[in-house]
Amino acid sequence: MKKFINSADDFLKESLQGFGAAHKDIVTCYYNPNFIIRSKYAKKGKVALITGGGSGHEPMHGGFVGYGMLDAACPGFVFSSPSPDQMIAAIEKVDCGSGVLFIVKNYSGDIMNFQMAAEMMTGPSETVLTNDDVAVENSSFTTGRRGVAATIIVEKIVGSLAESGGSLVECKNLGNKVNKNSGSMGVAFSSCIVPAAGKPTFELRSDEMEFGVGIHGEPGRRRDKIKSAKEITNELLNAILEDLKPENKDDILLFVNGMGGTPISELYLIYDNARKMLDNKKIKIARSLVGNYCTSLEMQGASITITKLDQELVNHWDTPVHTAGMRWGM
Repeated sequence: MKKFINSADDFLKESLQGFGAAHKDIVTCYYNPNFIIRSKYAKKGKVALITGGGSGHEPMHGGFVGYGMLDAACPGFVFSSPSPDQMIAAIEKVDCGSGVLFIVKNYSGDIMNFQMAAEMMTGPSETVLTNDDVAVENSSFTTGRRGVAATIIVEKIVGSLAESGGSLVECKNLGNKVNKNSGSMGVAFSSCIVPAAGKPTFELRSDEMEFGVGIHGEPGRRRDKIKSAKEITNELLNAILEDLKPENKDDILLFVNGMGGTPISELYLIYDNARKMLDNKKIKIARSLVGNYCTSLEMQGASITITKLDQELVNHWDTPVHTAGMRWGM
């Protein structure tokens, strides 16, 4: 195992310490239990947005804590769900009196622990469950579709509404709308290595890829021989379009996401292939996002997310945001 690491046991804490020190103008990190909040508290009466999940997907989620997005994020150990005590500690810091919205990816451990936190807290709460992965309907981690990169789209758009004074129910409804209008699929050329395991999660031959892979390395639709970027892009897009069924008049957000080990130049090549395919189908790309946002440690791979847009979603996407992992308009 070749990693910048001192010990597997201290990996998360040391990473959080570095993150907090590097971005102390945006976030404050707490330990025992671990959670991340905005360094500047939101205004009184704002709905608090809290999320979390296993570490290893950075910048998701801690990198999206800040103005215009999340109020708090609870990082579990690598690929392990955060605990309810982390969530309760975060709630105590960021609850501004108008309730808490949990944004939860559809993984069994995340769902169970966020439900426990909701039952333990005294104030009102609602949950948006993301399940945008069109690759498989069920996996070893989920009942139903997995929550993957579209979670970030939900966090940005709902974060804008919460920042502008939206109510708890309004934020939940908007989050559900974004999730319903989003589809994602990924492909991997290599596995990642969880520090505590010290070896690849799965094995791929030099000429193989996992098509429809999950962000923890869960199997996808099939294992196949590596194809050209154009062929891979077309297959990913066709699966998403078949699920979302956008019409020619629909505007979309096209999001090409890196899994952690793919050069940004290759992500832009995928974007170009996707753009040409969508142009041929008369589907208009109104907004774009390209980069490493929902990763899987050092996995070499990428995913594509499409979100169908209307003017409400575009308006909230365009509003200012200032986080470690996403910022514009400030």
